[in-house]
Amino acid sequence: MIRKLDEVNLGHAFPEVAFSEDYIIGTYQARIKTKSIEKLALAIADEQTTGTWIKVGADSVDKKIKFGAKVVAIYEVPDTGADYVEDLPPMYIIQIAFPMENLGNSISMMLTTIFGNISASGMVKLIDCAFPKKYVEKFQGPKFGVEGLRDLLGVKDRPLLNAMIKPNIGWTPDEGAEIFYSAAKGGVDIIKDDELLPANESFCPLKDRVTKFMEKEKKVFEETGEHTLYAVNVTDNIDKIKDNAYRAIEYGANCIMLNTYTAGHGALKMLADDPNINVPILAHVDFVGAYASSTYTGISAPLVIGKITRLAGGDFQINGHPWGKFPIPYKIFYRSFKFFTQPWWNIKPMMYACSGGTTQLVVKNCIDDLGTDIILAAGGGVHGHPDGSEAGARSMRQAIDAAMKGIDLMEYAKDHEELRRMAEFLNPDIFKNFDLMQ
Repeated sequence: MIRKLDEVNLGHAFPEVAFSEDYIIGTYQARIKTKSIEKLALAIADEQTTGTWIKVGADSVDKKIKFGAKVVAIYEVPDTGADYVEDLPPMYIIQIAFPMENLGNSISMMLTTIFGNISASGMVKLIDCAFPKKYVEKFQGPKFGVEGLRDLLGVKDRPLLNAMIKPNIGWTPDEGAEIFYSAAKGGVDIIKDDELLPANESFCPLKDRVTKFMEKEKKVFEETGEHTLYAVNVTDNIDKIKDNAYRAIEYGANCIMLNTYTAGHGALKMLADDPNINVPILAHVDFVGAYASSTYTGISAPLVIGKITRLAGGDFQINGHPWGKFPIPYKIFYRSFKFFTQPWWNIKPMMYACSGGTTQLVVKNCIDDLGTDIILAAGGGVHGHPDGSEAGARSMRQAIDAAMKGIDLMEYAKDHEELRRMAEFLNPDIFKNFDLMQ
């Protein structure tokens, strides 16, 4: 049988050619032993578009031209030659281009297309996804983002401070309102529900806690001149999420929160795209480990944490850092922040909230590495202060001030009682080399 070049090359293209023709390019890491990585890559491209494991009658060259994916690159790492001696299966980087028209503007369908069935095919990991400008322009992204959050709060320069209500659950709306008041009066900019608190259960009804918390927000503003955002958890069954958001806003909420990785990025996009939801959205990161913790399977953390969540419209997101109780590798911390913030056509930057054991002692680390356009998210660091939540909030603001002024934390603590008390509580030996009477 004579096969012409167009047919032989049907499943292949250079990355730049595919990109210019409005293809989305998925990049995969695969550790696998195979006689032909070319055939495997082509099989992946077929599986995720028009083909299956066997040729079917209705398939055609015309369908493959219009809807089929193309293998655009295959690399072996390291690029081994005749001296290959390693016993492990080879590691490949494969790039496959998918026609943008296959996907619409549904994040659910994009993920299904790029990594659906093949996510269960062994040691294959989705490590990046490059989108053409025409695709990205279909999305609104964050309504507020970094500058919008700063405008709402009237805070232009320093990092923002976030605190979660602690304990996680078990408090009544009245108890929570008092915790809210203390933390807000001490200087917390954003107070959120814990991700474990359901949107609307009998032990802490949505209406009761939102109305009581927002009464305290108004009182704190009258006393201090500083506003506080309250991120209300609206996570629920899918059919209830939008209604929860509407009702929270009706009751006065000025921010909402969604457990994005359990509810789904499609649910986040639904909220972000709705013109009636005119408040910032906190995309909570819980459950992301199920996507992004494996070396050889799943999805790369910066891609799912940063790029996809930003595309879906999160204004800010709780994330880990290397110095906390869930220490994440520095490369994930830093690259995720970049995916949140680097220029991306019409999509506004998100704010990265450094969380998970954020204390006064690591504030400087976060600011030194990421700059000031971040949120410092401290639950225990605020509510665990020996003198209470207001003092805890003041001590976090003092730690931020010290870092912003370039003053050593212990030196600054000499003249700031709340910071000194918390630093000693966290590390009783921290002032051994400092004379606090000077």
